[in-house]
Amino acid sequence: MNRVILIRFNEIHLKGGNKKYFIKLLHNNIKTALKDFDCKIEDIQNRLVVRDYNDEDGIVENLKCVFGIHSISKAVELDNDVDLIEEFVSNIRLDSKTFKCEVNRADKSFPIKSNDFAARLGELILKNNKIKVDIHSPETIIYVDIRENGKTFIFHEIIYAYSGLPLGETRDGLLLLSGGIDSPVAGFCMAKRGLRQDILHFDSFPYTSPQAKEKVITLARAIKKFTGSKYMYICSMTKLQEEFHIKCNTEYAINLLRRSMIRVANILCEKYRYKTIVTGESLGQVASQTIESLTTTNAVTKYPVLRPLISFNKDEIIDIAKEIGTYQTSILPYEDCCTVFLPRNPIIKPKIKDAEREEEKINLDYLIDEVIKNIEIISLE
Repeated sequence: MNRVILIRFNEIHLKGGNKKYFIKLLHNNIKTALKDFDCKIEDIQNRLVVRDYNDEDGIVENLKCVFGIHSISKAVELDNDVDLIEEFVSNIRLDSKTFKCEVNRADKSFPIKSNDFAARLGELILKNNKIKVDIHSPETIIYVDIRENGKTFIFHEIIYAYSGLPLGETRDGLLLLSGGIDSPVAGFCMAKRGLRQDILHFDSFPYTSPQAKEKVITLARAIKKFTGSKYMYICSMTKLQEEFHIKCNTEYAINLLRRSMIRVANILCEKYRYKTIVTGESLGQVASQTIESLTTTNAVTKYPVLRPLISFNKDEIIDIAKEIGTYQTSILPYEDCCTVFLPRNPIIKPKIKDAEREEEKINLDYLIDEVIKNIEIISLE
């Protein structure tokens, strides 16, 4: 008998001929997540198993953050032997008032069918516990998973993780991370679809404070367990914003800033071979997130801009932020780049030609070059 941690996945089952590739990705991501623990990870038929470990609860907490994992169970491993299984089950003691047994017979050579074996095991538990069977809503379920590799796993708890797809091998995305609530959630949502991301942040020192910058670095480190981020790029937009404020129609300030951010992101994508840009924009939430504003921003990009929160309302975003542990940091009262020189009445239906006309009032290419030259790169590892 061995104590093990059983890992299940679901969406990977749908990948057909690519299934082995995704399982390999998941295995590698689990190894990375558990690099600080003493343990072994084993592939079995449609399952992964962690064994020979030293910190069961710590390992489970880390596994919950690995995308591609559907659920986890702390289990006992036995051979596929009727007598061994029945002996173990007969010694189970339950504190609950009701229970049932569920048997999954993946090994079709096992001599007793699932329902029949569940009934036999239930009788053994009844003999040794003052308890009742409830097949509809039991307080406790004893799960018996009989696998094709000759091993049976017995457990009573299923701990659900985030599912999704495992992070890819390369950092394909560049997440625009502000100090707000939305962008960390956007990074989380895209990571759930397997997109590994590095971080791009814009500041406006001295109009934004060192504390504001540290806040965003804290957010980057908080989400890297989900996004797989290794690098954070910090770009100063101060000179650009000053020029917009002095020489351009201030109603367009936010729109011009967003277009410049996307231009900088495009340059970094080309330089470091990222394939896409991720933002935390939600349709209609603020003036820069109307259809017209997003269209004007999209006009300057060569790379796809993914907006996973586009249809989310604020309460939905806040709920996820609380779940992933970024909310309390995000609401710290430090300004961010987009609040600097904020116009009283920002335009909500900008036109591309008007934005381009405003940009002609400044030496935009030179200012963008200066942003890139003075970029700060922070390792998140």
